Formats: sequence, C-alpha cells, structure tokens
Amino acid sequence: MTMKEQPEVMGRFGAVYGIKGWLKVFSETENPENLFTYSPWFYRHKGEEWQEIKVENYRRHSDGFIAKIDGINVREEAQAFTGAEIGILGSSLPPLPENVFRWRDLIGLKVVNLQDFCLGHVTSLMDIGSNDVLVVKPELNDAYEMKERLIPYVSGQYIIKVDLENKVILVDWEPDF
Repeated sequence: MTMKEQPEVMGRFGAVYGIKGWLKVFSETENPENLFTYSPWFYRHKGEEWQEIKVENYRRHSDGFIAKIDGINVREEAQAFTGAEIGILGSSLPPLPENVFRWRDLIGLKVVNLQDFCLGHVTSLMDIGSNDVLVVKPELNDAYEMKERLIPYVSGQYIIKVDLENKVILVDWEPDF
C-alpha cells in the first residue's frame, strides 16, 4: 500500500480472545476508548507495510478492550494480528484548541531558552501525572555536558512559546539545570 501520510501508532493488538476471532486491544490514547472512534484503522507488524482494516465491533473486557476485525471469524485467523501495531492517520484525529499540541508534534523541535541558548531537541515526552515532561537531548557541543534535560511542560511558567512553523520551543529554563 502506498500512501503519503503514514499512520501513527495509537495502540496494539494483544492475544486472541475466544474462538470467534476477537483480539485484546491495548490503546495508547489519553482516553483508551477514543481509539475506537477513529477510522480507518491500519495495522502492521514491525518492519512490514501498513494495511487498512475495519473494526466490526468492540467492547470493554476486564480493564481493557477486545475487538472484532471485519472478516476475521475464527481464532486461527485472528492470531495473525497478535502483537501488531494499530495505526491511525493524523488527519483523522480531531483538531486541537489553540496552544494545545500532540506529543508527536513536539518531538524533534529545537528547545531554546530566554537567553537564546540552544538546550537541544525534544526526543520524547513523559507523563508524570501532574504534567508532561519534555525529554531534551543536548547538542554535542553543549558547554554544560548534560546528557539530557527534563523540562516540565507547564505553559506560561517553563514553556513560553511553541512555534511549530519554525520548529522551536521557547522555554524559561537554565542550561545547567
């Protein structure tokens, strides 16, 4: 399958459930049930191409979800999906309010402080409960010899401005912290 926009991983399939082709689903969305509101779904095993699938039905099960893929009716057919990633096109996600960003939009952005010192680039984010935290990998020539910086994502206090167009996050953060 050739497509311009590549799906983003939003979950994965777990073990087969029952004998009628149902699978456990592990959602990576903020509200796990939201995964089932997006369409179409794509799946892939590591290193393979994305393939479109349709979810016929889903329901809560224990502390998670199970789903039935359209056309998959027996356990043996469902086993082919075990461990596969579930992807959603970014264009099928709802728009966000102004100054609210998805993690995927922040990865790779340059982080600069108020003194115009480049602190590095965002490599990932962490959810620590009270707020998200930017994981920033410094430049190779960082004068402070930092391995990484953890900057709380608190708008107005530490995060001054996110400029997606110029791929820069302006922060109020000291380079030696």
